Amino acid sequence: MEALFLILKDEEVNKFLPWYPAKSMEEAKKFYEEKYASKYTQPQRYAYAICLKEDNFPIGYIKVDMEEHHDLGYGLRKKFWHRGIVTEAAKAVVEQVKKDKLLYITATHDINNPRSGSVMEKVGMTYRYSYEEQWQPKNFPVIFRMYQLNFDGNAAFVYKKYWNESDNHFIEKL
Repeated sequence: MEALFLILKDEEVNKFLPWYPAKSMEEAKKFYEEKYASKYTQPQRYAYAICLKEDNFPIGYIKVDMEEHHDLGYGLRKKFWHRGIVTEAAKAVVEQVKKDKLLYITATHDINNPRSGSVMEKVGMTYRYSYEEQWQPKNFPVIFRMYQLNFDGNAAFVYKKYWNESDNHFIEKL
C-alpha cells in the first residue's frame, strides 16, 4: 500500500488518469479495493506492479482490462519517467496477452499526453481514431487518441465502441 500511495498521491502522475490523486493511505487502500482487488480473482487477469530489478520495490503499475475493450493502462512515479521502464513492462505484458491468445488490446491517451502515445507505438500499437469524452470523474471534455494492436491477423478490425459513443470523433493525420 505504501508503494501504491506514492504513485497515487502525485498530482502530476495522476493528471492524465481517470481519478483524483489520493490524499491519504486510506484513500489508496480504498482505490486498491475498488479498482484492483477483484482483478486478482478473475481466472485470466493482467494487473502487475512495475518494480525496479535491484530492489523489487513497486514504482508503477501496468494492467490490461478483461472487459471487451482489453484496455492497456499504466502509471509510473514521476522520478522514474523517461527511462523506458513503462515501455519495457508494456512489451512484456503484450507478449503475455499474445501468448494467452487475446484477440486484441486497446489503449487511449489524452492528446495533451503524447508521451503515452509513444509508449503505445513502441509496443506495436497503431493509432486508429480520436474521440471526445466528458471525462469522469473530473468532468471536463478531453480528446483521446485510441490505439490498438490485433493479435489474430485481422488487421482490419477496429474496436469502435468509443467512436460510436462519441458525437465528436475523427481520424487525425499524425
